[in-house]
Amino acid sequence: MSDWKQKRFWKEARAVAAEAGFAVELDGRRVKTPAKAALVVPSREMAEAIAAEWDAQIEGINPETMPFTRSANAAIDKVANQHAEVADMLADYGDSDLLCYRADAPQELVQRQEAEWGPALDWAEQTLGARLAPRTGLLHQPQEADALKRLRDGVHALSNFQLAAFHDLVSMSGSLVLGFAAAHNWRDTGEIWRISRVDESWQEEQWGVDDEAKAAAELKRVAFLHAKNFYDFS
Repeated sequence: MSDWKQKRFWKEARAVAAEAGFAVELDGRRVKTPAKAALVVPSREMAEAIAAEWDAQIEGINPETMPFTRSANAAIDKVANQHAEVADMLADYGDSDLLCYRADAPQELVQRQEAEWGPALDWAEQTLGARLAPRTGLLHQPQEADALKRLRDGVHALSNFQLAAFHDLVSMSGSLVLGFAAAHNWRDTGEIWRISRVDESWQEEQWGVDDEAKAAAELKRVAFLHAKNFYDFS
């Protein structure tokens, strides 16, 4: 495997107004996506966040330290070309939403799931007009078609940049409802992430903390928080 990295070749990165949005320039040259499309984003805040990432590169360019750049690239190069497919994939989470699949024992876990997840389902009914019902057991039980259609329509209505962020909010939490809850500022983003981890927290209490699992969870938490910031800038 090669250790080659593209080296920094610019002195200044800055956000600039562009047709249909904002761009980032490196010494006056516009940044492009990996697919060579113009990197034009919907808000100055997003462009400034991307410019700050490019400015923070010291020697070699490390994409792992550039989450806003990577998310913008995904919105332009991937989501824009398959918006309907991505939206359908995320909407499908509604029929098997994390918040709806409940334990039947022990009672303490049952009560904790209801206390943490029930309010989110109530919020979805009140705000999104979609009531999803809790289930117990391993067999799939379909949700009401009208509720799923309302949620699906909401996902399809998102812009390319919103959908790129929403993808991570949903896939990392395992919940379409929590994805919408984060997007709509139902609660603090960190609190929504904690709610998505009820089962994992329970397992840690029973069996102790696994260091590798904890480290992986922390990476996901940081990515979840970034996705919310990216959504807000969209």
